[in-house]
Amino acid sequence: MIYGITLVLLSIIAVPSLVLSKKPNAKELLEKIEPYQGWIGLVFCIFGVWGIITSILNIGWLTSSPIWWISLLAGSIVEATLGFMLGFGLINKLVIGNNERAKEKAAELRNRIAPKQGKLGILGIAVGIWMIVASFLFTIS
Repeated sequence: MIYGITLVLLSIIAVPSLVLSKKPNAKELLEKIEPYQGWIGLVFCIFGVWGIITSILNIGWLTSSPIWWISLLAGSIVEATLGFMLGFGLINKLVIGNNERAKEKAAELRNRIAPKQGKLGILGIAVGIWMIVASFLFTIS
């Protein structure tokens, strides 16, 4: 359930135009979050990568709870990707440092993903809501 809630929150941050069209006063809140966007993205990227690792380590769940396992993997992939996109600047600075070739490859990857950020954010909201529902329907014993 935690993955679902965090994915919905991250997706809302990643799709500000969607939030602003529904709630005009949300602009002030999004402006307050903006300085921390890099750190938020980095934390969620790590959280998403951890979810991917968890789902791979627990591949046995495919036999007992395949829907939950697929939901966990899909949600973690979306969370890691959105986290990477939001935290790109900070991740680039902290992880890559002065390696110019790595910076170019990271920028190339971000440029390929960036146009899809809005769609990915909407997908993240849907997958996050599904993960919350699935956590109640398909609990792992």
